[in-house]
Amino acid sequence: MENNDGYQQQNPYQGQQQGQPYQQPPNMQQALPNSTTVLVLGILSIVFAMCYGVPGIIMGIIAVSISGKDIRLYQENPGVYTESSHNNLKAGRICGIIGICCSALFLLFIIFYFIFVGAMISSLPLH
Repeated sequence: MENNDGYQQQNPYQGQQQGQPYQQPPNMQQALPNSTTVLVLGILSIVFAMCYGVPGIIMGIIAVSISGKDIRLYQENPGVYTESSHNNLKAGRICGIIGICCSALFLLFIIFYFIFVGAMISSLPLH
């Protein structure tokens, strides 16, 4: 294409086949919006799993739910986002799932422990 000054303008979509997602050059790629947040929440859900289970469950659920939106973004246009941010997103999602499982198991353990201790105390003979 030529403009009025005689210079050629380059079409950014030139060479792009119809129906193909737009691929940005590697130096123009951007990170997924919530990849770092998901990674931090996923790791913290594992760390806080031993705090009676509740904080770990909450952080894990938030991490997994936020990661769903970013996974869809990446699948729609993989060339727009960096591979490292996608890897961070996957790691955070996996950590969130592990944190939910560990927290739920610990919470169940605490519940059964108090039920067991309560049953043992109630069965003690009174003097």
